[in-house]
Amino acid sequence: MLKKLFKRDKKTPEPVALQPSEDKVSVLFVCMANICRSPTAQGVFTRLVEEAGLNDEIEIDSAGTISQYAGKPPDRRAQAAASERGYDLSAFRSRLVSKNDCSGFDYIIVMDETNLLDVRSICPKSCWRKIHLFMDFAPGQAGQDVPDPFAGDADDFDLVLDLAERGAAGLLAHIRENYEL
Repeated sequence: MLKKLFKRDKKTPEPVALQPSEDKVSVLFVCMANICRSPTAQGVFTRLVEEAGLNDEIEIDSAGTISQYAGKPPDRRAQAAASERGYDLSAFRSRLVSKNDCSGFDYIIVMDETNLLDVRSICPKSCWRKIHLFMDFAPGQAGQDVPDPFAGDADDFDLVLDLAERGAAGLLAHIRENYEL
């Protein structure tokens, strides 16, 4: 099952993954398809980093645990909900998380327990300390999942944005404290 889960669709070219710099703190957001939750988190966190003037200090990317949507933009409903709050997700493209991501990124932020297990299945145990549930950074919401809105309605995408804003703020505070930024 895991080999099938991380198997690439050879018809769609894989988007170029960010190659994290050793001089910057690097964050990778991960969900299942990389078209709803993780690009939303990436968009929210990107804006917070820009507003804090930390673009030169923090790198951000996102990926998914399935390749079905590799190369595709975020779900139109995720983009619409994000746009209503001033976030632009249009430039993001789905890609498959890789073993290289495990060693390359400082933080691998997953949206739910299933993503956590999927990423652990390809990462060496020495990298597991880098893998965190996103909501572990949101005060009072540790251990909670960010629910997948794909089969839902507009309210579900708004909920993901609410959670992403809380998690992103907490993650940025954590990074600033730990890296003295």
